[in-house]
Amino acid sequence: MSFRTLYDVQQLLKRFGTFVHVGKRIWDIELMSSEIRRLYEGGLIDKQTFIRVQLVLKREHRLEEKKQEEKDRSK
Repeated sequence: MSFRTLYDVQQLLKRFGTFVHVGKRIWDIELMSSEIRRLYEGGLIDKQTFIRVQLVLKREHRLEEKKQEEKDRSK
């Protein structure tokens, strides 16, 4: 499976019965990262999948931080 978007990561987590919705997108991303780490440490996903997913999550996290900074500056 290829991982390019946050939706792809959500679908992977869903396969393991994990649904993440905290309310704020950046919090969702952080929780997903934690859950992915637990899957990797538990041997449920391989290293390559772990790395690809973490790259997607880090990119999405940076985008959310940038969006928040822009929002804060416009106040």
